[in-house]
Amino acid sequence: MSNNLLAKFFLKIFDKNKYNSFKYKEKLKKIKNIYDRDIKHKIIEIDEVLKSKKEINFLHSGHLGDVIYSLPLIKEISKNKKCNLFIQINKKMDLYYHDHPSGNVMINKKTADFLMPLLNSQTYLNSAFIYNHENIDIDLNLFREMPFNLIFHSIRWYSHLAGVNLNMEDKFLDVKTKENFKNKIIVVRSPRYRNQFINYNFLNNVKNIVCVGLESEYEQLKKDIKYLEFYDCKNFLEMAEIIKSGKFFLGNQGFAFSVAEGLKTPRLLEACPDFPVVFPLGSNAYDFYHQTHFEKYFEILENKIYN
Repeated sequence: MSNNLLAKFFLKIFDKNKYNSFKYKEKLKKIKNIYDRDIKHKIIEIDEVLKSKKEINFLHSGHLGDVIYSLPLIKEISKNKKCNLFIQINKKMDLYYHDHPSGNVMINKKTADFLMPLLNSQTYLNSAFIYNHENIDIDLNLFREMPFNLIFHSIRWYSHLAGVNLNMEDKFLDVKTKENFKNKIIVVRSPRYRNQFINYNFLNNVKNIVCVGLESEYEQLKKDIKYLEFYDCKNFLEMAEIIKSGKFFLGNQGFAFSVAEGLKTPRLLEACPDFPVVFPLGSNAYDFYHQTHFEKYFEILENKIYN
């Protein structure tokens, strides 16, 4: 047994405080070694790309909401560069996600096809395509390799990759409106990232409320919201148009809320206690952890008159 192991064993038995301090320093050293070996040179390479290239190809493999939260970075870079975004499909997930819409991959072909019209409608994107072995300058998936805690705002994952400061109150999606949804409350509650401390029962008698998520999500919500309507969107561009057009958006931490955040439409977020990486920023934007605040903010948005 090495002297180092003997010392650790001795401290573990006779001096818990020193042992815990020793373990903490070992952990920090390990993290720094990983960063120096695997990450540091990639960050420098991104800096060089931003300095030297006039046209930049970005890659993202999902999830859907993560793609949307990378757009503020691309929009900011597009002020001086031509930006193309490629979506990699069928990348296997490392972790299990309950009821993920793409199964055991981050984005499948069907989901990517739904996403493309929304991406290609954004004027700051020169183009958006499904990835087919094109040359990539900046791999936005790099944030997943970071050897540190990612529980901070998703948009910051990308601004830290590129060293580009972002005003997160700025709109980063723009779409047309659909007038027939003007006075509707738009809702999506995905199975993932739900807050187990709240319920939607108090909405039972609310009218003019429409679910634009999956039909299975609608059927679950319908148990709590008697007058809930369902609209089957033809793609995510149409979903975005409806979210923009409605009176306000209500949802949990999923793709639909990322769209509402990008549009900066009036919105109410069911905050996720387990993985809080999404926060509504800007005016007419609220989030809640507790039922009483859910009901209070809903009433504020329901009774508010917008210009």
